[in-house]
Amino acid sequence: MSGSDNDGYQVVRNDEEQYSIWPVARELPRGWHAEGTTGTRQECLDHIGRVWTDMRPLSLRRHMADAAA
Repeated sequence: MSGSDNDGYQVVRNDEEQYSIWPVARELPRGWHAEGTTGTRQECLDHIGRVWTDMRPLSLRRHMADAAA
């Protein structure tokens, strides 16, 4: 990604509940949805660090929960 740290970013999440950041001014790629948090690149990365505590994709978490039941 190009641009300065002062450019506006947003936190995005896909259907597997994986997180990333994306420039606010750019159209989101298919399969990604705005999570609701915007700010500087670092603010968005800090937010992801706080909320994305389980890096496993949603489908894997569901599979493991079903296997344990």
